[in-house]
Amino acid sequence: MTSHISRSGIARSLNCDGRYAPGLLLCVALLLAPLAGGERLQMLWRYERAAVAEGQWWRLLTAHFVHMDTWHAVLNCIGLALLWALFARSYRLTQWLFALGLTLVTIDLGFWFISTGLQWYVGASALLHGVFACGCIALIRERDRVGYIATAVFAAKLLWEQVHGPLPLETEHPVVTVSHAYGAAGGALAGLLLCLRDRLY
Repeated sequence: MTSHISRSGIARSLNCDGRYAPGLLLCVALLLAPLAGGERLQMLWRYERAAVAEGQWWRLLTAHFVHMDTWHAVLNCIGLALLWALFARSYRLTQWLFALGLTLVTIDLGFWFISTGLQWYVGASALLHGVFACGCIALIRERDRVGYIATAVFAAKLLWEQVHGPLPLETEHPVVTVSHAYGAAGGALAGLLLCLRDRLY
């Protein structure tokens, strides 16, 4: 009986009870669907500084949903599934939408005003780093020890990237490591704001 309860508790803590599966499948579909448009869609949707300067503002949004190729998209989907397992239950849907919106804006502001030499970018990894940061804050707020471990691992990854460059698993494609820092900053800010709101209300 104890073993059954323990397994059930672990399943719930990892969002494995099925309630969040439809949302995960929808998000995976959003990341994979643009592959059907091939290279032409990628070129039309990716962040390009010159194109944005000419008024193609949609690229600030769509760049985060197109990928270099199928493998790049699959890697991001795997990352999304892992983060979903850890953090999906930490916030309501509206709170997650707020966190994603703020993260996206932070990344784009970083690209435009700080990384002025960055000419193009594609991929969801920066957004996923925002989800990671925001989720870690939620778990720490709940005094969940998984949150402390995840935060330590996440901080070490970000530090490594800024000092040494991409992790070995990320070297198959060009990796804009600074985008991960921007994403983490946006996600952390969103998490702190949501935490502050909960305390005030």
